[in-house]
Amino acid sequence: MDDVNIGLSRGFCKRLEPASINGMSTHSPEICGGPRSRRSFLQAGSLALGGLGLSDLLRQRASAEQASRPKSDTAIIFVWLPGGPPHMETYDLKPEAPSEWRGEFRPIASVVPGLNVCELLPLHAKIADKFTLVRSISHEFAGHPDGMRRILTGRIPGDVASGTFVNDAPAGGSIVAKMREDLRLGVPNYIASVDSGREDVDTFPFGAAYLGRAYTPFIFGGDPSRHDFQVQNLGLAQEMAGRLDDRVRLLEGFDRLRRGADSSGSMAAMDQFNRRAFDLLMSDRARLAFDLSQEPGALRDRYGRHAWGQRALLARRLVEAGCSFVTVVMENPMPGQPFPAGVTYNWDSHAVNTHIFVDAMVRLPRFDQAITALIEDMYARGLDKKVLLVVTGEFGRTPRISYAVGTETKVMQPGRDHWPNAMSVLVSGGGMRTGQVIGSTNWRGEHPQDRPLSPNDLWATVYRHLGIDPDVSFPDHRGRPMPILPFGEPIAELLPASEG
Repeated sequence: MDDVNIGLSRGFCKRLEPASINGMSTHSPEICGGPRSRRSFLQAGSLALGGLGLSDLLRQRASAEQASRPKSDTAIIFVWLPGGPPHMETYDLKPEAPSEWRGEFRPIASVVPGLNVCELLPLHAKIADKFTLVRSISHEFAGHPDGMRRILTGRIPGDVASGTFVNDAPAGGSIVAKMREDLRLGVPNYIASVDSGREDVDTFPFGAAYLGRAYTPFIFGGDPSRHDFQVQNLGLAQEMAGRLDDRVRLLEGFDRLRRGADSSGSMAAMDQFNRRAFDLLMSDRARLAFDLSQEPGALRDRYGRHAWGQRALLARRLVEAGCSFVTVVMENPMPGQPFPAGVTYNWDSHAVNTHIFVDAMVRLPRFDQAITALIEDMYARGLDKKVLLVVTGEFGRTPRISYAVGTETKVMQPGRDHWPNAMSVLVSGGGMRTGQVIGSTNWRGEHPQDRPLSPNDLWATVYRHLGIDPDVSFPDHRGRPMPILPFGEPIAELLPASEG
């Protein structure tokens, strides 16, 4: 992984391969001129030379007012499935629907009566008592940019005609980072793991909008299952030991110059920010959290020796180390490998992109292994009260199957298009009630039939778990107070009986 893959953001020009797929990039971006909306989170050079480095980010965070004090012993793992997973091939199959709706796969029974999942998810079926399926969330935004912004921010997106992935409201992870800016445990409070080349903060709507860039995630890319995987700039490599004293002296020299130039003393606090930045750069806690060699081989095998499985395992290690919000992007099912015919980059299963049933046979076994290993590991390690797991994409897929000639296969094949009117979300841990299905869709999977819910109800549940008051407001770019969540109620069926 080279230096261009370390969290640079707006300095990228996205390009698509083989063609634009509804506005979603499927190729590593090219570098081009233009502004950058953030710097590498742990870039020692900019830290020393006074650019927008880690010390600046820490200083911005500390200068912002803290509106409330959330529960610091809780965390979120947010598994993001970009493109939109097909609800009728995963968690909401309709075996009685006509063939043009129901597809090729059949539901299988789980250990929870009445909770059925796709036959390609047998490990889910074995541990269904440890999660809940919410089948009745929906919204009104069918494009990737707007659907993603709707889900990731809990707000109605503005400028819907622009096709932008740049947030006009903060992502939920940014809200958490803002509310926990005083929590300093040696790891960033908001982390996202992505494929190589997808580290741009605006590849998905992960931006902090009016909260400011200090609250965007520390994004790292790459495949953690590779033997040469590393997180750049996290901890100083052995070969840098000889340069360390020079760097410290240079930093101290800049501090002396700034102090000497500021007779008012307003820069006096700079030392503590530089120390904190340097401590994080040198943090053993952060370095060890990213070190998967610390895990038993058998456990790594259980998660799966592939990108999705090892990212999920890293997420568990990061919340144990103190991170409050970890986003795990499961996009490319087989990075670094050629796709079999009919398989595509992400979950965007249009017929022109993929043969949806062939793609599912490659994608879902990896997904099944990674998600269930994470759930079982959370429970085995006593994290099922502290950590709330949420698994979702931006929408579901059309209940009726469509057909088109595949861009790659050149033959007629089945697929499903965008469908925000129905989607399924998995929730586990967080002390929530599990082993249940909340809500349902009609017999063809078209729309909620009972217990209709919105993305905001999901976020209200997340914030309740974290102890964050959704009525707290922050000023937008025009100075108008914007509540964390404008509407939505915690999903009562999920809450522990004492709270429901």
